[in-house]
Amino acid sequence: MGMALVTGRPGGIRGCRARAVMAREASMQRTMTIEYGDDILVGLGLSPDEFSREATFLLAAKLYELGRLTSGQAARLCGRERVEFLLSLRRAGVAVSNIAADEADTEVAFARHG
Repeated sequence: MGMALVTGRPGGIRGCRARAVMAREASMQRTMTIEYGDDILVGLGLSPDEFSREATFLLAAKLYELGRLTSGQAARLCGRERVEFLLSLRRAGVAVSNIAADEADTEVAFARHG
């Protein structure tokens, strides 16, 4: 993330640096480790890299399904573009829209009648 110099604001340059550091900290990348044996890879017929990509996608899909992540956040989590992520959800058994049925009815009724 780049750092912009903003003048004429309270805090001056020092305040800008503090905001830039906070923004950098908010975007820090984290790593999660999952332990598994070769039997998992053999059973799934996947290489370690394929399994890693699949597990990350499935985690992102589930968090999206639960409403914990937006589609954009979930796509970034699994390293895909948003549209690609949304189009891939079907193979994971996840609906593209995570709107509840009663909310969908309300939205449709509003769209029809204003």
